Amino acid sequence: MSKIAFLFPGQGAQSIGMARDLCQQLPAAKALFDQAGEILGYDLADVCFNGPVEKLNSTAVAQPALYVSSMAALEKIKQEKPEAVENCQAAAGLSLGEYTAIAFAGAVSFEDGLRLVNKRGKAMQAAADKVPSGMVSVLGLDEDKVQQICDDARVEGEFLQLANFLCPGNIVVSGGQASCDRVNELALAAGAMKTIALSVAGAFHTPIMEPAIHDLTEALKSVSLQSAKLPVYSNVDARPHTEADVFNSLLVQQVSAPVLWNQTMARMLEEGFDQFYEVGNGRVLTSLLKRIKRKVPCEPVLG
Repeated sequence: MSKIAFLFPGQGAQSIGMARDLCQQLPAAKALFDQAGEILGYDLADVCFNGPVEKLNSTAVAQPALYVSSMAALEKIKQEKPEAVENCQAAAGLSLGEYTAIAFAGAVSFEDGLRLVNKRGKAMQAAADKVPSGMVSVLGLDEDKVQQICDDARVEGEFLQLANFLCPGNIVVSGGQASCDRVNELALAAGAMKTIALSVAGAFHTPIMEPAIHDLTEALKSVSLQSAKLPVYSNVDARPHTEADVFNSLLVQQVSAPVLWNQTMARMLEEGFDQFYEVGNGRVLTSLLKRIKRKVPCEPVLG
C-alpha cells in the first residue's frame, strides 16, 4: 500500500476563478466560503471568483483565500477519494499552507485556522509596508553560489538572505528592495538560468517580518490548538510534529525563518512517502516535487 501525504500550497498559488467550480459542484465547499465571509466581514468567494486581481494578490486577502480554497478542495477529495483521506499518514504546507495542513490534521478548527491566517496576512502586510523589500527566485544555482550572491548584493543596512529552499536549483532570496534589485545582474553573471522577482508585498521569511510576530503571538493565544491526529512536517525544521505547544512555537518562528521545503520533501521521501496529493489551487508543489524526485506521483486536487 502507498504511503500517502497531503501537501497544501502557499501564497503565490492564488488565481482569479479559484474554487468557483468547487463551490458550484459541492455544497460543503460553498458552505466553507459562506462561513469565511461571515468571519472575515467581506465576500471572499466573490474576490476569489471575480477579483480584482490586485485585491486577491494582496497578502491580507491571498492568505485567507488560499486557506479556504484548500479546505474546500479537501471536501472534493473526501467525496471522490475517501480512501486517500482515510489512509493519509502526514501533511505539509508551503509557508501559509502549513496552517491548512494543521487544520486538516485536526490541530485547529476551520474557523480558528481562518482567524489565524487572517491575522497573519494582515500582520505580514503591515510589516512589509514599513520597509521597501522584496523576494527574488534564483534558478539554476546551488545553495553556496546563491549565498555568495546574497553576500555580494546586500546593501549596507539591509537584510538579504536565503528565504525559500524550494527544490534543487530553485532558491528564493528575500530582503531589502535595493539589495534585491542587485540580485538579477549578479546571479546571471554567476551562471543562473534566470531570476524572477516575486509578486509579493515584501521580504517574507526574514527579520523584516519580525513586527508581525507580536500580532501572530497574540492571535495564537486566542485560539485553542490541539494535538494533531497525524504528523505535520514543519517549514522551520523539516521535521514532523503533533504537539500543540510545538505548533504554537513553530508557527511564530515560521514568519521570519527560512522555508525548508526542499529539505521537508527530501525527509518525507526518505521516510517512505510515495504518493502525494496537492490539495488546493495550482500545481506549484506538484512541479517542485517533480524536480526533487521525478517519478514520485503527486496528484493535484484543485481548489
